[in-house]
Amino acid sequence: MANKESDSQQENAQQHCGYVAIVGRPNVGKSTLLNHLLHQKISITSRKPQTTRHRILGINTTATHQSVFVDTPGLHAQQHKALNKVMNETVAATVKDVDLILFVVERLAFNDGDELVLRLLEHSKVPVILIINKVDLLKDKEQLLPHIKQLSERYAFADIVPLSALGGHNLETLQELIHGYLPVSPFFYPEDQVTDRSSRFLAAELIREKVTRQLGDELPYEVTVEIEEFGQQGGVLHIHALILVDKPGQKKILVGKQGERLKQIGKAAREDMEKAFDCKVMLNLWSKVKAGWADDERALQSLGYMD
Repeated sequence: MANKESDSQQENAQQHCGYVAIVGRPNVGKSTLLNHLLHQKISITSRKPQTTRHRILGINTTATHQSVFVDTPGLHAQQHKALNKVMNETVAATVKDVDLILFVVERLAFNDGDELVLRLLEHSKVPVILIINKVDLLKDKEQLLPHIKQLSERYAFADIVPLSALGGHNLETLQELIHGYLPVSPFFYPEDQVTDRSSRFLAAELIREKVTRQLGDELPYEVTVEIEEFGQQGGVLHIHALILVDKPGQKKILVGKQGERLKQIGKAAREDMEKAFDCKVMLNLWSKVKAGWADDERALQSLGYMD
């Protein structure tokens, strides 16, 4: 019995596990970075800023290390609505309770949005790795070294890593660095678990991603998705979802002429769901006007925006 306990303690001593926050201003590629570190899609992406609204865990497990990544919404100065405030509070709370922070910036840019994130990190007591993303898009690579030197003088970063999340460049180097900062600890999650979010949540996010990608600037920020039914019947996953907008005119844009736009969104979302859930999906989509939902804390609570 004593030998079994000793073996178990020795096995746990060889394991490293910790929480790693991914932070940055909107649209620098945080969710793309998470998806590529996990080698599968957990967090939705689009070119529209502030696509990520929730704190999402992505879990990467090797034989000896478990990195629990926390993808956060983009931090932004404008807090006109309750939703913006809740998202910023999510970021601030996350960085206080992790073992390592990945601060993502974009190429040679370092603007007011990046400054806002840096100010949030000034009181952090954990290591911060600066990620310079999208370096594959730089026309003059020689500008990168002086930029890195300049940024290193602004904050005592534990490391600075230039990479391309989308292209996969330098991700292995980053993963090795992350492993070096994880504390000795038994794994927090089963080895085959990749996220803390339910399939129901992922379905809603995939629909919202298609809305954001297909409509872009045609629709403002006030669009969300609510799953009304989610259940398996004879090997087929049946999903009924409601796309909520703020005004009647937005619903008209979303539905499109003779419902064509809504059909396109549903088709694209269903195809992604069948890949994600590895089964046939029957998706029914509707749209509804819910005025002021993004500025209503009770509505945000019911829609899952407040952890």
